[in-house]
Amino acid sequence: MQIDWWTLGLQTVNVLVLIWVLGRFLFRPVARIIAERQALAGADLAKAKAALAEAEASRDAARAAAADLAAQRQQMLATAQAEAAHQKETLLAAAQSEAEAARRTALADLAQARADQARALSDQAALLAGDIAARLLQRLPEEARIMGFIDGLAAAVAALPEDTRASIGAEGPLRLRAARALNAPESDALNAALAQVLGRPVTLAPEVDPALIAGLELETPHAVVHNNFRADLARITQELTRHD
Repeated sequence: MQIDWWTLGLQTVNVLVLIWVLGRFLFRPVARIIAERQALAGADLAKAKAALAEAEASRDAARAAAADLAAQRQQMLATAQAEAAHQKETLLAAAQSEAEAARRTALADLAQARADQARALSDQAALLAGDIAARLLQRLPEEARIMGFIDGLAAAVAALPEDTRASIGAEGPLRLRAARALNAPESDALNAALAQVLGRPVTLAPEVDPALIAGLELETPHAVVHNNFRADLARITQELTRHD
């Protein structure tokens, strides 16, 4: 077998030319395109990584915000529950205080009502006792209804201030009320008793007042002297119905 070196050389040159042409016009553009595509892919990958990182950051921020909102909600719920419990205690205390005040007021009103009722019953009893006493005293003998009160009337006149006693009788007859009309011995005894305590005789203008029950009442310019059962009963009734 004989090798054709010229043919081999030409084929070799053709191969080398083909490789050079391919390398210049095919491999380089393809390599450049591949590099550009790799660069674009790297940029896209970087953008994707950045977007992913941003998304993860947003997700973490959202989770943190949600956790913060949950914490705030829990805090608000705790605060609201505490305020509600405080208001409940305050309202309960106020209600208890009002109830206690109402109870005290009711007890005070009840005590006052009982006291008023007892006072009214006491007053009624005193008035009834006075009325009963007046009816019993009206049964006194006629001679005792005047004569037994003369000395007491004279003693009451004697107890008056000196200036008052000095003015008695100076302005005319003295008004004398009696439970019944005085007879001559009773008039003489009364005039004598008054003359003795006053140091001079006085003129009397007698009147009959059955409401006195028994006794006398002397009206002077500056004083009224009582010595009769009506005045005594009125004083006793006043003492019985007095509420200090």
